Amino acid sequence: MTEARPIILTCGEPAGVGPELAPKALASGVPFVFLGDPRHLREGTAWAEVAAPGEPVAEGVLAVLRHDFPAPAVPGRPDPANAPAVVEVIARAVDLAMSGAAGGICTLPINKEALKRGAGFGFPGHTEYLAHLAGDVPVVMMLASTRVEPPCRVVPVTIHIPLSEVPLALTPLRLEQAIRITDSAMRRDFGLAQPRLAIAGLNPHAGENGVMGDEEARWMAPLVERLRREGFDLRGPLPADTMFYPAARARYDAALCAYHDQALIPIKTLDFAGGVNVTLGLPFVRTSPDHGTAFDIAGQGIADAQSVIAALRMAHEMAARR
Repeated sequence: MTEARPIILTCGEPAGVGPELAPKALASGVPFVFLGDPRHLREGTAWAEVAAPGEPVAEGVLAVLRHDFPAPAVPGRPDPANAPAVVEVIARAVDLAMSGAAGGICTLPINKEALKRGAGFGFPGHTEYLAHLAGDVPVVMMLASTRVEPPCRVVPVTIHIPLSEVPLALTPLRLEQAIRITDSAMRRDFGLAQPRLAIAGLNPHAGENGVMGDEEARWMAPLVERLRREGFDLRGPLPADTMFYPAARARYDAALCAYHDQALIPIKTLDFAGGVNVTLGLPFVRTSPDHGTAFDIAGQGIADAQSVIAALRMAHEMAARR
């Protein structure tokens, strides 16, 4: 691995915990720069404005790429006036990463409702917006643990949709695309020469030979077999309820799950504070802490920085492999 360029840490929703997590993230030891309005940082934060990522600052000082917002940040109370600037910061970070000025992006959490109300934000979340900014490239979301062995890495093939819509949204094309993107990213960004991927069934007991649903036998198993013949190391479709205990996780490097909660419940149970959100398939590195804006504790200085520290470290490692 080579030394990576600095990571951009985007400010996220300034009324959330982001402004207090940014200075705590210095404990990561990773070179990064905060992109946002320094007036939103917690009082007493030592920061210095820089003109470009990588410009040196004193030890223990937060490097800031300034992006002025129109309104102050009141903890726990998102201001619609600030919503457009939150979106602008994400787009600016992508420009820096795409130009090569930064090694990648680590995004602090946004609040989708606040962005929709204040900026007409039309995307379900960060992942979809980043894919759009990158040229509407196909991507998948992966959640990766950093503090449990064997690692827990999960990819929800369908994400932010109602459970009632999952059976129609989970198509052979969508699953195949997720398998190909995940396999490629595990090679490029995680350094695995032959990634082992496990495919979770949609139904209880993976359908139990059609007794509890036929998707597994009708099209999932034939798809898996076809891709195996291409050289992919795949297992499944497997019953999801027995995929995540330690001995099972040791048999694969990442699990592709049918829907959001099937993937996120196990990782948040196993490594809530150390889980990292990674977007696979982008032309640049993107990670994020696996938590939200936490409006209920914002501004109190008690937000746990473990996940953002883990996200910065993972972004740095991934950027070095690229």
